[in-house]
Amino acid sequence: MSILEDLKVLEERLLDPVVRCSPELVDALLADDFTEFGSSGRVYDKTAIIQALKHETGFEKYIARDFTVKELAPTVSLVTYKIDESATLRSSIWRLDEGQWKMVFHQGTRINPAT
Repeated sequence: MSILEDLKVLEERLLDPVVRCSPELVDALLADDFTEFGSSGRVYDKTAIIQALKHETGFEKYIARDFTVKELAPTVSLVTYKIDESATLRSSIWRLDEGQWKMVFHQGTRINPAT
């Protein structure tokens, strides 16, 4: 598989409600130095996001579209995509650590419906 295909699969796992509510599965996908800038404006570290997702309710599996990957370095890639259901643009930075991709940064940005 290509980097694009690998990272798309991993991003889609994090959009799956079954994965999101499992601290063990989320932990395996996030780097220990993970940071998220949420669309709410809150900032999360790995521990905080695992706790928040564990208690998340009403989340349906979202579909990522306009998915792109830009290689920033041989072991670091930027992923961007759009989620229509939540009206957000998403970006993530993934790092290849010991042969496994881990998300180190994520940001969700609300789309202004007027644009």
